[in-house]
Amino acid sequence: MAEAMMKPPKKTLGPIAWMREHLFSSWYNTLLTAVIGYVLLTSMGPLLNWLFFEANFTGSGPDDCTGAGACWLFVSQRLNFFIYGFYPDELQWRVDVMFALLAIAFVPQFIEGFPGRKWLGIFGMTGLPLIGYFLIPGGSFGLEEVPSTKWGGLMLTLILAYIGILASLPIGTLLALGRRSEMPIIRGLCVVFIEVWRAVPLITVLFMASVMLPLFLPEGVNFEKLSRALIGITLWQSAYMAEVIRGGLQAIPRGQYEAADALGLGYWKKMGLVILPQALKLVIPGIVNTFISLFKDTTLVLIIGLFDVLGTVQSTVTDPAWQNVASEGYVFVAFCFWVFCFGMSRYSQNLERKLDTGHKT
Repeated sequence: MAEAMMKPPKKTLGPIAWMREHLFSSWYNTLLTAVIGYVLLTSMGPLLNWLFFEANFTGSGPDDCTGAGACWLFVSQRLNFFIYGFYPDELQWRVDVMFALLAIAFVPQFIEGFPGRKWLGIFGMTGLPLIGYFLIPGGSFGLEEVPSTKWGGLMLTLILAYIGILASLPIGTLLALGRRSEMPIIRGLCVVFIEVWRAVPLITVLFMASVMLPLFLPEGVNFEKLSRALIGITLWQSAYMAEVIRGGLQAIPRGQYEAADALGLGYWKKMGLVILPQALKLVIPGIVNTFISLFKDTTLVLIIGLFDVLGTVQSTVTDPAWQNVASEGYVFVAFCFWVFCFGMSRYSQNLERKLDTGHKT
């Protein structure tokens, strides 16, 4: 009895056990750990010095960046341009309102037990785009109109990614269902759409949307460049989303389809109530991976003259008044993308744990 109550040795639990298993489990892992540790120790000091200890954070101009570290003064002075682009200063409160609503809708999704979290998420996918449709461009309800040519920076990046994500998921779901349809015409159309769009690089799609599409439109009919880019991004991303969701549909056992048929459910009820909820749950990692890929691919709009957050930085680092600040600008862009991509990744992992029904091994 006394032996049964004894605690296990410390070396089999906690951080020591983790290090023995993952870092020092063999001579090869031990050598690799030592090499990587040496590289980190020798490079971390200079990196921290450049990022923080010897960096310049305050000042009034380029002349104040005298240290050997990063010139974060450049980022702070151009931060307004990096976030809003050419959006008029006196109207930037509209963008701030949308940023606040975006945070209110999605930050609570990371907090377990937050009251009204479900309804806030629904608002983020329905009401928020509707508010942004009227608030950002203006032109209605007495709001001054701001053309899309003045949109830019992080604001434009989020608009492109957000609309692309919201639109591509339902369109991709319909395409996935159509590709598995028993009706040959619908199945053939969906296969052609998916394979054609997946075979074309996004950069080509953007060129087509910006340069070629207006040539095929009737005289007097035209879409602004941002709208054409959004349509191209959405259709291109929908093809990839369709294949991800089709993989989930194929993973559902045939018995689930037969059980839904036995209950007398029609096609749409069977898909909406039985099949799709299970399929979407299985492919959450793939869906989020596609979202993250889309978020990063928004930087390609720079080639058609739209200044997203990367475009605003690239257009600024060439300013003769600021010398050798490209590294600081690109670090800022990388940090912005890391924040949003890491947030989507963490939320998908939380969602997976929440929806796990014990079917995994």
